[in-house]
Amino acid sequence: MRCQGADSGWFKSSRSTSGNETCVEVRIIAESTVGVRDSKDQEAGAFWVPPVAWASFIGQVKAGAYDLPN
Repeated sequence: MRCQGADSGWFKSSRSTSGNETCVEVRIIAESTVGVRDSKDQEAGAFWVPPVAWASFIGQVKAGAYDLPN
């Protein structure tokens, strides 16, 4: 996983909408760590993981591993 700068700052998914109440924000700090936090409660802290773990999670999401049953 590559980051253009040393710190991406917090950002939401491009698929998040202003009316969506279940958003998370992500922050990539160089190639060392990725943070995830609740956009509604930013002061509650963040969950930090290595980039390889984040990339694995994103791959699983894209593969449908966490899709809800129909």
